[in-house]
Amino acid sequence: MAKDKKGQKEAPAQEQKGPDQQRHSAKERPRLRARFEKEVAPALLKELELKNVMAVPRLHKIVVNMGVGEATQNAKVLDPAVNELGQITGQKPVVTRAKKSIAAFKVRQGQSIGAMVTLRGDRMYEFFDRLVNIVLPRVRDFRGVSSKSFDGRGNYTIGLHDQLIFPEISYEKVDKLKGMNVTIVTTAANDNQARSLLKHMGMPFRA
Repeated sequence: MAKDKKGQKEAPAQEQKGPDQQRHSAKERPRLRARFEKEVAPALLKELELKNVMAVPRLHKIVVNMGVGEATQNAKVLDPAVNELGQITGQKPVVTRAKKSIAAFKVRQGQSIGAMVTLRGDRMYEFFDRLVNIVLPRVRDFRGVSSKSFDGRGNYTIGLHDQLIFPEISYEKVDKLKGMNVTIVTTAANDNQARSLLKHMGMPFRA
């Protein structure tokens, strides 16, 4: 009888696991990630003449950094920046602090000076997809991005002048324009591999 009772108690627990497994499997992969695996990776393998699939360069992470210099004088200026960066990336930002004191800029060590978000996995691919196909075309007089903004180690940085080019930001709620840097970190061995990767993934490089 005791065994029967234990079996009856364990049965509902097994039934409860079912919906969680279905919900996890039903999650759709970002379209850019699926496109990379099906189209971009084989094309890069052939173009770069690589022998191993694991050697194909890929996106590692995307870092979005927004510096707010006025926060040294008025700490309340940082709150809208953190809120807007969270809306843009869909992830809670981390407040960046000064590593050392600089008297000329009136900055003290440990003082809040900006906000930063590091994106990985699906969120990284979704952000890159929106950046390339929606955000950059909204820039006034856009003619492509520079192909020389690599750091020599396969990483690429774009400077954006304001946050209004992101559709998530409402024009009426913006008190002041804030620029930001978007750094795309890749696993490429050099700049040429990184340039080929970003080009295949839709980055509109200037001709």
